[in-house]
Amino acid sequence: MSLMVVSMACVGFFLLQRACPHMGGHDKPFLSAWSSAVVPRGGHVTLRCHYRGGFNNFMLYKEDRIHVPIGRIFQESFNMSPVTTAHAGNYTCRGSHPHSPTGWSAPSNPVVIMVTGNHRKPSLLAHPGPLVRSGETVILQCWSDVMFEHFLLHREGKVEDTLRLIGELHDGVFKANFSIGPMTHVLAGTYRCYGSVPHFRYQLSAPSDPLDIVITGLYEKPSLSAQPGPTVLAGENVTLSCSSRSSYDMYHLSREGEAHERELRLPAVRSVNGTLQADFPLGPATHGGTYRCFGSFPHSPYEWSNSSDPLLVSVTGNPSSSWPSPTEPSSKSGIRRHLHVLIGTSVVIILFIIILFFLLHRWCSNKKNAAVMDQEPAGDRTVNRQDSDEQDPQEVTYAQLDHCVFIQRKIGRPSQRPKTPLTDTSVYTELPNAEPRSKVVSCPRAPQSGLEGVF
Repeated sequence: MSLMVVSMACVGFFLLQRACPHMGGHDKPFLSAWSSAVVPRGGHVTLRCHYRGGFNNFMLYKEDRIHVPIGRIFQESFNMSPVTTAHAGNYTCRGSHPHSPTGWSAPSNPVVIMVTGNHRKPSLLAHPGPLVRSGETVILQCWSDVMFEHFLLHREGKVEDTLRLIGELHDGVFKANFSIGPMTHVLAGTYRCYGSVPHFRYQLSAPSDPLDIVITGLYEKPSLSAQPGPTVLAGENVTLSCSSRSSYDMYHLSREGEAHERELRLPAVRSVNGTLQADFPLGPATHGGTYRCFGSFPHSPYEWSNSSDPLLVSVTGNPSSSWPSPTEPSSKSGIRRHLHVLIGTSVVIILFIIILFFLLHRWCSNKKNAAVMDQEPAGDRTVNRQDSDEQDPQEVTYAQLDHCVFIQRKIGRPSQRPKTPLTDTSVYTELPNAEPRSKVVSCPRAPQSGLEGVF
């Protein structure tokens, strides 16, 4: 009897589990984001919650345990558009069984919606380069001068490949180094990186410029040749031909030391001898370099063949005389001639200014002396030749001035004359460019106010 009771209890519990899906852990639905969980601000994303067990109603939950939208039940998919920063966060969903609308399933797997375009984009570099041989490792460095707390590396089309690292300050910029490898065809693709500031980990910056990581060494190597040859004159046109008997649909030409964005690609064309080749015209040769080419197929654009043997293109001759730069020497000589003319002209102008200044100074000095002489009375001037025959070795000219002239000018009027003669006081001064040793002799009682003397 007791065994029967236990058996019935077990059957009842099993039926209850089937009727109430929320009580079990194996009935949870699956949540996905389409087309990507990394969504630009203003874009749109669709969240799909599906379950093979027959759920037809779903409820969407956000990380903060708030329904989105509140209290609304949807069927299989939920579209969010336009996406704002408020939509960023962690989402799960639950499903309800049609025969038990009040019972909900266990929560689904979480999906993180990250909204981009909130800060300035960082930069993404590959070390040692974006062409990686199979089995090797590449370092993808994301950096910015913005103080990002975290950097995220995302491979386009692969939500699960999003990596997150803490930004570290080095040399005034914030960096994060993502190690990718050993390289396989699964890791090849287009990468972008983002930055996030503290407290807003799901609100990301604008994406960096795309960086294609290519795996090489998977197929037979093509051959590379140069026309007219690997050694050309400066300014001569050069064409590099990449060919192979394999059925490559695309050829890629790269130059050692160049960034991957300078890589050239051309579709393969069947040549006369039956090979598939692509001709890369490089134009007039400027400087040499080492080139390689690869082949690829359309269904796997990030999987390339082995590299061709390196081809060194050498440029000979003087580019300044045989190619577009013949104007360079003439321009330099013209500059030198111009400098010589400019210096000579400047010297002449400076000398002319000095001479002109000297002449103006002489002219002003003579005019000032003439003005002083014109102010003296000219009525009672007599010439005394007493000492004219005597020559002074130093050629110094003396002038004797009567103090009475200055006293009469300062005190008395012309009609007022001094009643007693003034003491004969003489003042000597050197006058340039005057006749030798002339004297100015004062007259004690001049009939008029003035200066009597001999010049």
